[in-house]
Amino acid sequence: MARDVIVPALGESITEATLGQWLKKPGDAVKADEPIASLETDKVAVEVPSPVAGVLSEHVVAEGDTVNVGAVIARIEPGASAATAATPAVEDRTAVGKAEAAAPPEPASAPADSAQSDPVTLSPSVRRAVLEHGVDPTRIRGTGKDGRITKDDVIAAAKSAPKPAEAAATPTATPVIAAAPANGRKEERVRMTRLRQTVASRLKEAQNTAALLTTFNDVDMTAVIDTRNKYKDLFEKKHGVRLGFMGFFVKAACMALRDVPAVNASIEGDEIVYRDYADVSVAVSAPNGLVVPVIRDAQTLSVADIEKTIGDFGARAKAGTLKLEEMKGGTFTISNGGVFGSLMSTPIINPPQSAVLGLHRIEERPVVRDGQIVARPMMYLALSYDHRLIDGREAVTFLVALKNAIEDPTRLLIDL
Repeated sequence: MARDVIVPALGESITEATLGQWLKKPGDAVKADEPIASLETDKVAVEVPSPVAGVLSEHVVAEGDTVNVGAVIARIEPGASAATAATPAVEDRTAVGKAEAAAPPEPASAPADSAQSDPVTLSPSVRRAVLEHGVDPTRIRGTGKDGRITKDDVIAAAKSAPKPAEAAATPTATPVIAAAPANGRKEERVRMTRLRQTVASRLKEAQNTAALLTTFNDVDMTAVIDTRNKYKDLFEKKHGVRLGFMGFFVKAACMALRDVPAVNASIEGDEIVYRDYADVSVAVSAPNGLVVPVIRDAQTLSVADIEKTIGDFGARAKAGTLKLEEMKGGTFTISNGGVFGSLMSTPIINPPQSAVLGLHRIEERPVVRDGQIVARPMMYLALSYDHRLIDGREAVTFLVALKNAIEDPTRLLIDL
């Protein structure tokens, strides 16, 4: 008897998700606890494991569908093998390549590796590459996990495709992807991920609710760069993690938050909530966009502990294994657009937080020191804040305290 695969509990207050991608297709053998699908929630992607070993017999929902916690998304025949499993009775609605059903059958003598006979499931990035290069995904042998097609597979197939003259002499199957218009202008419609929908909603909510204002300052990074260059090898040898700039900024921000508590506060109804702790949210890159995990009690951590935590967040964000609870409850956010080359920005707060610090790229600029014009590695700092709670004086005081700590890292050691 087929075993239902249901949407697992996704965390407190989360009742639904979007089926982002099928990792297995009907007819595939699966092991117990092996991921068969990826769900997108408001914050992270969650893999759905198989409850039993057997063969995936049916996809009940399609990629892009919204599913509730507890809903059935697939069925598995326990104990069956791929060789003996019956052909799935229900068509896989998420597969690409249904047009092959109307195409003439391949000759019985055709080589086994001339084309993939099974429907092909493509990720959005791979689908975009297929459209750009105009290749037939059913004729690409995937090198990714479980034989899935990767973007590199598409590019390699495009490079090895026969020239127009050769193609005219060699009959091919009906292409799955429609040919580009004569004028070369193409469009692609891709459903917004649940994460992107949530980001859009929350950012617009912040603009509609908070009285947003941004204050700028700049900071001379000479002292931090010299400190990092001097101790980075010893630091990595002792702590097993590279010494970056974020450790300095998180530590300096915690000191400035203590001096200016309004920046770490929030508005709840007609009350202001002040905190004696700093749960600092840090933006890190993930395959589906930026996510913002939280460094808990950052004010108690050393620079080494902060760097270890951020490094762990970054690795697990890329692997898609961050937990929902790790992205809840931040009191202040730091976003480093400088890693992408940003010179200056006005970041938007993440409600119910009241402030966000934007870091930017470091570049040499002429500044005056002791009456002389000299070149210094400078960075612009931007503090966006809710003016309903934080006055301009407090915002400037916060940035000056941060600037002083970065320009003289000794302050971080003696708590000034």
